[in-house]
Amino acid sequence: MAATCDFCGRQSDDENLPLTWTTAVENGRRRTFCDVCSREHLRAMESKLDSEWW
Repeated sequence: MAATCDFCGRQSDDENLPLTWTTAVENGRRRTFCDVCSREHLRAMESKLDSEWW
């Protein structure tokens, strides 16, 4: 099953999670973010803001 970005909906081409994608746990739920969203929202991620704040 291809990975899907929880922010923009982009799907990976590979069955495995690409190394450039990031994961986070928000409210006990695992979230996956593509490389584009990860780069765009890096500061918010480092500040540990939930994706609702981005």
